[in-house]
Amino acid sequence: MNKHGFQPSLKGRALRLLSQREHSRAELERKLAPHEEVPGELAKALDELQARDFINDGRAIESVVHRRSSKLGAARVKQELAAKGLSGDAVAEALEQLKDTEFTRAQAVWRKKFVAYPKDAQERVKQMRFLISRGFSAEVVRRVVNGVEPDVDQAFDCSIDL
Repeated sequence: MNKHGFQPSLKGRALRLLSQREHSRAELERKLAPHEEVPGELAKALDELQARDFINDGRAIESVVHRRSSKLGAARVKQELAAKGLSGDAVAEALEQLKDTEFTRAQAVWRKKFVAYPKDAQERVKQMRFLISRGFSAEVVRRVVNGVEPDVDQAFDCSIDL
């Protein structure tokens, strides 16, 4: 119940969530399922919103990538997309594009957290663990922490099993 004494409809609840940020259909289903009183009511409401392009998984993917890629590696972005029920070709394409900037993004995250390259093995492990926990690939992390600039011709193995 809200202050006017009535329950918002499922569609109203979905629109409120969508006004805050993009949501995938699966994410809305999970959040709104406890409020469904009549079986099929939620699916019908989401179908209507999807038909009117209020729910768009492509925009939800772009939103997550845009919000999170400056702080996270491709592996963590993939994990967040999966948690939102997003997968398939559009996710694979977005992750492929992230691989091109993986080193640069990891370097920026590293610079924000650390002032200098590690002085000893313990500090090296700490810095590497930090970047790996952010979802950057081990090869990229090794290069960033060791201060190795990427060769333009050299590709990194930032592969993610899809």
